[in-house]
Amino acid sequence: MALSTITTRGPSRPRRASGPLKLVASRLLFLFVALFGVVTLSFLLVSVTPGDPAELIAGPVASQDQIEAIRADLGLDQSLWQQYLDYIGGLLHGDLGTSYYTNLSITSEIGNRLPATLILIALSVVFAAVVGVGVGAAGAYFRGRWPDKVGRFGTSLFQSVPDFFLALILIYVVFFVLGLAPAPTGQIGISDVRPEKVTGFITIDALIAGEMGTFWSAVSHLFLPVLTLGLVYAAYFAKTARSTVGKALNSQQAQFARAMGLPERTVLRYAFVEARGTIVTYAGVIFAALLGGEAIVERIFAWDGIGTWALQGILRLDVPVVQGMVLVAGAITLVTYTLLDIIVGLLDPRITHG
Repeated sequence: MALSTITTRGPSRPRRASGPLKLVASRLLFLFVALFGVVTLSFLLVSVTPGDPAELIAGPVASQDQIEAIRADLGLDQSLWQQYLDYIGGLLHGDLGTSYYTNLSITSEIGNRLPATLILIALSVVFAAVVGVGVGAAGAYFRGRWPDKVGRFGTSLFQSVPDFFLALILIYVVFFVLGLAPAPTGQIGISDVRPEKVTGFITIDALIAGEMGTFWSAVSHLFLPVLTLGLVYAAYFAKTARSTVGKALNSQQAQFARAMGLPERTVLRYAFVEARGTIVTYAGVIFAALLGGEAIVERIFAWDGIGTWALQGILRLDVPVVQGMVLVAGAITLVTYTLLDIIVGLLDPRITHG
């Protein structure tokens, strides 16, 4: 008679956190450390740059005593360590300093200008993703045929055209020749009244205030800059989608699905699921790259965003403005990459949550 063996377990150990929970915790810890690094770099990179803001503010005919007085007023006569401690102390209280030229709070300036840049970038990335992924998927499905050839030609064309040059072309053709878009006068028309600030986004604030005329004016003024950035970066999405979707369509899973008699639209949906991690990652990378990188496009369309503001600060050597831009851009980029890491890790269970 066979005897059943009874095995005893040792003392129970506390269960470790699951993979996704470990992923989120590790990425948030990294985000905290990286943000501290961005704060330090934003101070050091700007503080050690050549040039004296006091001399630029005083002008070429100012005396040395006047320059020294301005330097003392700005706190530039203190040691670098003391300036760093004052900078950290201000950040802990939500104070990023004041502009050397306008004497306005950097925090309020960023709060007023950042929404304009965020909505422009977000809509541009969405437009680029929809158009680019559609063109790339069509090219992957009809590889070697005319849809693929047309898509590759358009991808090569828009990938080689600088965004500011395309902006000038679209302004001339769409606005001046065809009259299908408003003049590039900013976020709204010259005669339009900006709604009372609630969220900072003109479209949303106009809806809240019930000012539909201002709302449609803001929407129409978004058309050309979104089209400009969207077309340029749709080319990058198309190239990536053609590669990833094409690889998924030729995978063993897709071949097995076809062999099982599944309809082609189901196979294509599986291919999109297979490629979604790469596409989502690419969207986040482009979003972060556009933050501040579209300053020239903002300047062309008189878009009062953070990119134009930072460009003016760099030309003036307005140190608090540049520091504020570096800090905000770095923080948003880190948050974007952290969220991407978490989202892609949750979408793709094959990724090790280590």
